[in-house]
Amino acid sequence: MFDKYLILEDSVRATDSGFAFDARLGYYRGLGLSMIEDLAVTLDGEAQPRAAVFFEQHGKSWSLDAMEEAFNDRWEFGSIATIRVERAGRLGAGAYSLTLKEKLRISYLPFPLFAEDSKVVAVAA
Repeated sequence: MFDKYLILEDSVRATDSGFAFDARLGYYRGLGLSMIEDLAVTLDGEAQPRAAVFFEQHGKSWSLDAMEEAFNDRWEFGSIATIRVERAGRLGAGAYSLTLKEKLRISYLPFPLFAEDSKVVAVAA
C-alpha cells in the first residue's frame, strides 16, 4: 500500500564506510523496533549482508539483531529513519538501483507483512 514511499530517493549518500539513505515504514501504524524482523537492502542486484545493515533514528543506531530487543523504541508511520549499510570501499558518484524490503511482524496477523520499494537513485560526487 505504502511501498512506493519507503525509499526517499534524494537521500542516498556515500559514507566513509559505505552508504546510507532515508526510509519510511511501510505500515499504516507505528511499530516497536522489536517487531521489525528484517530490513533487506539490495544495491545494483547485490544483496547486502544483514550484519552490515543498521537502523538509525533520534540519534541512536541499532544493528538488525539489536533491534530484536529494542522494546522501548518505535518507528512511527511517516517518520523518517536512516538505513546505513557498511561495505568495503566508498560508494562512488552515479546512478544505482536500490531496493529496500521490510519484513514486519504485525500483532494481529498470523504471517509477516512485507513492504518493498525499488528505485534508481543518484549519489552525488
